[in-house]
Amino acid sequence: MSNSTEAIPAPTLVSVENVSKRFVIRKDNSLKERVVNVGRGAKHKEDFWALRDVSLEIKAGTTVGLIGHNGSGKSTLLKVIGGIIDPTGGSVKRRGRMAALLELGAGFHPDLSGRENVYLNAAILGLSREQTDEQFDDIIAFSGIGEFIDTQVKFYSSGMYVRLAFAVAVHTDPDILLVDEVLAVGDEAFQRKCMNRIREFQEQGRTIILVTHSLGTVVDLCDYAVLLNKGEVVFQGDSREAVAEFRDILEDRRQAEIQADAERHASQENVVVEDIEPPIRYRVEATAVSSNPQDPTVLRNGDDLTVTMDFDVRGQVDDWICAIQVDNTMGHATVGTKNSILGVELAPLSGKRRVGYIFKNCNFGDGKFFVNVSVLSPSGQHLFDKPQACSIDSVTPIPSGGAMYLESEIFGEI
Repeated sequence: MSNSTEAIPAPTLVSVENVSKRFVIRKDNSLKERVVNVGRGAKHKEDFWALRDVSLEIKAGTTVGLIGHNGSGKSTLLKVIGGIIDPTGGSVKRRGRMAALLELGAGFHPDLSGRENVYLNAAILGLSREQTDEQFDDIIAFSGIGEFIDTQVKFYSSGMYVRLAFAVAVHTDPDILLVDEVLAVGDEAFQRKCMNRIREFQEQGRTIILVTHSLGTVVDLCDYAVLLNKGEVVFQGDSREAVAEFRDILEDRRQAEIQADAERHASQENVVVEDIEPPIRYRVEATAVSSNPQDPTVLRNGDDLTVTMDFDVRGQVDDWICAIQVDNTMGHATVGTKNSILGVELAPLSGKRRVGYIFKNCNFGDGKFFVNVSVLSPSGQHLFDKPQACSIDSVTPIPSGGAMYLESEIFGEI
């Protein structure tokens, strides 16, 4: 007889099967127009599909991040999972007690006091009066608004709303906690308190479904992530990979906006002004590649990073400095250089010109990094700037936060 035991798979608490959600957008601008347009067909309204055939399963004890740009459908999906709205098609199956913190002040009545709203909100989340009595002091202590607990909540600030709502939600002993971006409203101290409570929930084996624009939080907290784009799931799996995919989507959108902006400005360059010296016009295309022969679009620990800039300049700049700076996604500078620091003088800039820099043995942190290009005068005056001229993805051997990666080890009594 074998002594080995097989691990029991975690049960599925949420099952989303082929869920779609349609909203009808009316084009009537007033009640009068709506009355006049009654029965005139579909030309005065439009269907908007916030979700299309979304399927996923969420196991007990996991923390799942829902990510995507504004309008991608992540908050709609969270509301469908929470039973706040019904899907147009498909089905959602849930097991266990669910607590949702989806909208600022959801479940609160503005004319009731904070105390009354605690009991009302707790009842909505499934607690009895006796259970709320037992938790009440802890709820007020966690929220930190004790002196205002008997004030009508319509006089609360947005931060007080969130603090009280979150305090109630996490004290209802939920099996599943749904959290939308509302936590961004609280101050830093309260956000840390919320994150600590979420980590406690993780240690207790609770299930958390989180919508956030903080991609660092997704990598740090989530077991896996679901990436939505235009209402469809484009990736679900490892949170680091999901974040990298999302940053690629954001970068594609940014480049498309830059191109559209450049075309718009180009159409305005035909204006001729007499007796005024024509200004110098700069164009630059930049590329960033790693020394990794298998995939030069990804920068790994120890790779070299090559940044190449192709200038096309109308006019001439006799004395100039070419500067670049590499930022992480938070806009924090990781590294930068310029030819004057390297002791190299550049010939006058005119027409087409190529300049490149190589950063040796890079140790960037996880995520996407952006290269900013600048043309400076010898005195340091900025003559031309192209922020985020290009980008590159960095992948570290193990997950890491921050702008750079360093090998580390632990010592002491282990």
